[in-house]
Amino acid sequence: MNRLPVSNNPLALRAAILSVVMLLSLAACGAASRRGTGGENDRPVVIGFSAATDTFIIERWNKDIKIFTSTARELGAEVIFQLSAGGTQEQINQIRYLLGQNIDVLVVIAHDTDLLSGVIKTANDRRIPVLAYDRLVQGVPVTAYVSFDNVEVGRHLGRALTEAVPRGDYLIVNGSIRDNNSYLVNEGLHEILRPHVTSDRIRVVDEIWLEEWSTDEATEKVRAVLDRIDNVDAVSAANDQLANAVIQLLAERRLAGDVAVVGQDADLLSAQRVVEGLQLMTVYKPIQQLASRAAEVAVAMAENRMPSPDSYMDNGSGTPVPFFMERPIAVFRHNMDETIVRDGFHSAEDVYRTVRARE
Repeated sequence: MNRLPVSNNPLALRAAILSVVMLLSLAACGAASRRGTGGENDRPVVIGFSAATDTFIIERWNKDIKIFTSTARELGAEVIFQLSAGGTQEQINQIRYLLGQNIDVLVVIAHDTDLLSGVIKTANDRRIPVLAYDRLVQGVPVTAYVSFDNVEVGRHLGRALTEAVPRGDYLIVNGSIRDNNSYLVNEGLHEILRPHVTSDRIRVVDEIWLEEWSTDEATEKVRAVLDRIDNVDAVSAANDQLANAVIQLLAERRLAGDVAVVGQDADLLSAQRVVEGLQLMTVYKPIQQLASRAAEVAVAMAENRMPSPDSYMDNGSGTPVPFFMERPIAVFRHNMDETIVRDGFHSAEDVYRTVRARE
């Protein structure tokens, strides 16, 4: 599967964009017919929002949902929210439920980015526009995609580690094989590591992939690696919860703080560990910008006011997906205040609580 942006070939891109415009037009006609044609007296836009159950074990997703819902309501839209409690099949069932609720647009945080194609096709057949939130559904046309530059997230992980540990043994802990973002992050990470590995300055002692975004699974697999190898100098973890699991295992071996560990999401515990020196870096993704923009795009899609995307992504469907992209930021101890704290993502009191308690 090609997980890269679509080709810049002018003729191919022109034809691809025409396909997207046709898809959007059909979806918009369907949404308009559901809302009626009564002008100002029409009912508000109704957004169906399906979130996979695994997302709620990750701290940041609670922020996404709250900001999205608040912004949508400020724009006059209503949100019907469904949390799938049983993995992919449960999410499919709940998306089917949402499709029966006279919604104008469907927003999906996918549990499995490959296995939702069938139910997303059902939404397309009903001319309900679909917004993939942060995880790009594969193999079926999707009206739009809103996320961060996940390849750049991987580059941030790689740059931080190679600058701090230019020589040594590396362990890579990737995310869920069910999440397309895991592959994009991995792509960016290896882009940075490759020349260092080729020159033998860095040796990747093992690379782990997870079935789910599970700290229990990560702990089991990382423990097996640490029990087997003599040394590890740096660990790239696909998110902060996995980084925290790694740090716990290192602490058991009295190595926490001696091994460079990086992650993403700027969870509070990881922000605290960055200022403590137990975690080298976390990738901060400004959720306020992403969630607000997603709500704006969702409402615009429902009202046939599709804004211009930043790029297009290939999801293997043959139709490029308009991509609304936000930029991630690498956060170290030295720039914590001007990023995470300044944006109000976490307060200074919370971030520095453990440090000040030791002073």
